Amino acid sequence: MKDIEPFQNKVWLSTPTMHGEEIRYITEAYESNWMSTVGENINEVERLMAEKIGAKHAIALSSGTASLHLAIKLAGEKLYGKTKTSKGALAGHKVFCSDMTFGATVNPVTYEGGEPIFIDTEYDTWNMSPEALSRAFELYPDVRLIVVAHLYGTPGKIDQIRAIAKEHEALIVEDAAESLGATYKNTQTGIFGDFGCISFNGNKIITGSSGGMFFCKKEEDANQIRKWSTQAREDAPWYQHEEVGYNYRMSNVIAGVVRGQIPYLEEHIAQKKAIYERYKEGLKDLPVQMNPYDETNSKPNFWLSCMIINPDATCRQVRDDHSALYISEPRKSCPTEILETLAKYNAEGRPIWKPMHMQPIYRNNDFITKDGSSRAKTNAYIPSSVTDISMDIFERGLCLPSDNKMTAEDQDKVIQIIHECFK
Repeated sequence: MKDIEPFQNKVWLSTPTMHGEEIRYITEAYESNWMSTVGENINEVERLMAEKIGAKHAIALSSGTASLHLAIKLAGEKLYGKTKTSKGALAGHKVFCSDMTFGATVNPVTYEGGEPIFIDTEYDTWNMSPEALSRAFELYPDVRLIVVAHLYGTPGKIDQIRAIAKEHEALIVEDAAESLGATYKNTQTGIFGDFGCISFNGNKIITGSSGGMFFCKKEEDANQIRKWSTQAREDAPWYQHEEVGYNYRMSNVIAGVVRGQIPYLEEHIAQKKAIYERYKEGLKDLPVQMNPYDETNSKPNFWLSCMIINPDATCRQVRDDHSALYISEPRKSCPTEILETLAKYNAEGRPIWKPMHMQPIYRNNDFITKDGSSRAKTNAYIPSSVTDISMDIFERGLCLPSDNKMTAEDQDKVIQIIHECFK
């Protein structure tokens, strides 16, 4: 790669893209002295997001994780009643969770005392496998809660998952943190579940630097979330508390940033889609595939462009919990080689999310594949022919630089670097 010069300015995975209107709303919060968790920016963000997504109720919270926590807490109490102990609403209960996702999807289940059971991925969308979910209900027919994520902005097989949930009278918490603006059958993600959550973290499709949003259909649920998120204060002249609450409300300052970003959501999606299409065209002669989606029913927001290397073109690679080694082979490559090479040229990529069932904290939790295998402590088996799809995607896949401020010339150089890795 002697003819390729490093990037003078780093090419990032995904960073905030600001437009100027954000500072106007931040200034309004400052000048009006509404700097805390009430104010016009919060009201407007909730109204605008409910309108854009098609939700009946939207509550602005401090993070996507806060939204997921309160969604899972609310689902637990609806299913099993309020707990009189500090163990959490899901204490003693199992919950089916997407396996290939960020830890924030799953950790709130443990906050509430639940036991995550991980459901394998499928190749069509890299999301929860409906076949594995059906098998999971055969093993655990008493489960009543499903937490499903839309990976990298791509909707999962929503109709199938909802049909399975309905059959087993299970609630769905929809983690749409990465998929704001993505649609399935012309409906926005975030409102397919009983409760939906999105994130405005710094690297998301639009940002507040932090922040999140909770969506629901019933006013009583919205009121409960508002109460919990403001320390569960009762209607009294003093600070009266009759249940545990949290400091989870979005600040009016953060809401100002989000308010200024909302009008640019579609523009950001168009930019991200162009990046995806350029990668797809530029890498078409290599033994790789882009992260897939259902072109008939869904429109991703293309938050991150990812690729997966064909099995016969993947060089040997081993990973432990903190490091990776590979053996370079002609006309083959692997995620570690490509990511390390990009880093040498001052470009940032990232491994695919490491599956939850392989995380040290969750390795003793059960994991269900479409073949019916699991690590269940009872009535389960592990046939030798089982394919762990989550781990297969993790071993062969990677996230490419997807910053929407990256120029076409920058992306052409990234594509050239990847081509060189396969020589």
